[in-house]
Amino acid sequence: MSVIVWWLVTVVLVAVHSASARVVELDWEVEYKFWWPDCKEGIVMAINGQFPGPTIDAVAGDIVIIHLTNKLSTEGVVIHWHGIRQRGTPWSDGAAGVTQCPINPGETFTYNFTVDKPGTHFYHGHYGMQRSAGLYGMMIVRSPKEKLRYDGEFNLLLSDWWHQSTHSQELALSSSPMRWIGKPQSLLINGRGQFNCSQAAYLSNEGKRQCTFRKNDQCAPETLRVRPNKVYRLRIASTTALASLNLAVEGHKLEVVEADGNYVKPFTVDDIDIYSGETYSVLLRTHSFPTKKHFISVGVRGRKPNTTQALTVLSYIDAPESARPSLPPPVTPRWDDYNRSISFSSKFFAAKGYPPPPEKSDEQLYLLNTQNLIDGHTKWAINNVSLSVTATPYIGAIRYGLNTLSYLKSPAKELVESYDITKPPVNPTTTKSSGIYKFPMGIVVDVILQNANVLKGKISEIHPWHLHGHDFWVLGYGDGKFRPGVDEKKYNLKNPPLRNTVALYPFGWTALRFVTDNPGVWFFHCHIEPHLHMGMGVVFAEGVDRIAKMDIPDEVLGCGLTRKWLMNRGRH
Repeated sequence: MSVIVWWLVTVVLVAVHSASARVVELDWEVEYKFWWPDCKEGIVMAINGQFPGPTIDAVAGDIVIIHLTNKLSTEGVVIHWHGIRQRGTPWSDGAAGVTQCPINPGETFTYNFTVDKPGTHFYHGHYGMQRSAGLYGMMIVRSPKEKLRYDGEFNLLLSDWWHQSTHSQELALSSSPMRWIGKPQSLLINGRGQFNCSQAAYLSNEGKRQCTFRKNDQCAPETLRVRPNKVYRLRIASTTALASLNLAVEGHKLEVVEADGNYVKPFTVDDIDIYSGETYSVLLRTHSFPTKKHFISVGVRGRKPNTTQALTVLSYIDAPESARPSLPPPVTPRWDDYNRSISFSSKFFAAKGYPPPPEKSDEQLYLLNTQNLIDGHTKWAINNVSLSVTATPYIGAIRYGLNTLSYLKSPAKELVESYDITKPPVNPTTTKSSGIYKFPMGIVVDVILQNANVLKGKISEIHPWHLHGHDFWVLGYGDGKFRPGVDEKKYNLKNPPLRNTVALYPFGWTALRFVTDNPGVWFFHCHIEPHLHMGMGVVFAEGVDRIAKMDIPDEVLGCGLTRKWLMNRGRH
């Protein structure tokens, strides 16, 4: 089945539901609230007084309308609908400076879009570091004809939490010299964690304090209550700002069936790695013992962990309320066992019925990830350009023909052959720009992400990369520097998985392929919040001529040069 035919079949299936599609219409207010996410008081960004925000539950083909009012006193806000492709509505993607202006304090903006395919998704703030402040929630899009069979489901939204405010973090990262934000104080499951105690202290000799909770404590874990001999779907999403995670359920296997809103060939594991921006569905089969309790553990991978595990409990229905799990939580795999990490990522293959990628690409884009300096400020850069999003949204600059703006120039597309990825950069100086790449409609693009050494020492970090507006095929991973003409032979062109987020491993490369079939301007960036803040991203513009003909709402463009353009238009 060709890509085009498969896409048409998908459209038809959604259209069948759309004939009777619902409109999911919600009024949301975003404001700061005092909260106790990890049993220590802090300030969160809440939606309608809730943290995390309300779960959106829709069916593929539904129209989702969110009237978002900014109740913050001094800062703008936007929300990105992570995993929703925004076909025909790129201005609803919710990327500040790229697809819209930030919503000013006291103003209301309406997001209006169709959820065109089922899957486990989430939403989050995409302005400054507001995701780190807690602006996020789950978004479930159900299939009109779900092919998975299970008896119940639970949502697990994973995040990390700092006691330092995000405004302080932004200032620290932008200082010269840069002040690193350090490790998170806590990991949260559905917005709940424990900083100064452990639920499993009674099973440990480490001297930790045993957690005790009162009714309605905001940091008290949510117990997952199950019946014996049943199948449960766990919908898992990671909205972490920094941490790569590992999740396990003591005494239970996990069958992975969905990744980033796409079905995958099922496989069974003891635990899963999940990077920021990724989502999964796993099937958990319960045992025949109705009275036991088991720990669910979430721990840090990819960085030396100074943050304790997040825990919650899987409780069988007849287990006494006062009972505790009899066995300790699963141990998180060693943080720097990257071979184990790559082995897990390599288990993913597309489920039967998904199309293979086109056999060849029309363009190849090499993106070298480096750490650099600008006037003493530490930055992340792609092909020696650190991303700086300006006040004029890209979509508006293109829509109104403001193409003479210097920030719409593209960086390089090729790897520098002499660059040694195993050492700090010889010339650490970089520049800042828009990082925009323009593609014609309907072509096949290969993106090769190349990792490298940081400024000092011998260190290369994991970077989970997320593409807005698209799914892509993950063609493969490799160690060392990518070798054009050689490493392409390793690509999986038979049944690679479709994803919207993919990990780039230390000192290695990751290759992906996508089709420019969605007119718009789309962010492609590292999903680690501090890294994006420091410039680790690019922007893809495709079908520019079609964008110029779109009826983009004026509310999207009321800032920067597009605001002046709109004002001048109003005078004539």
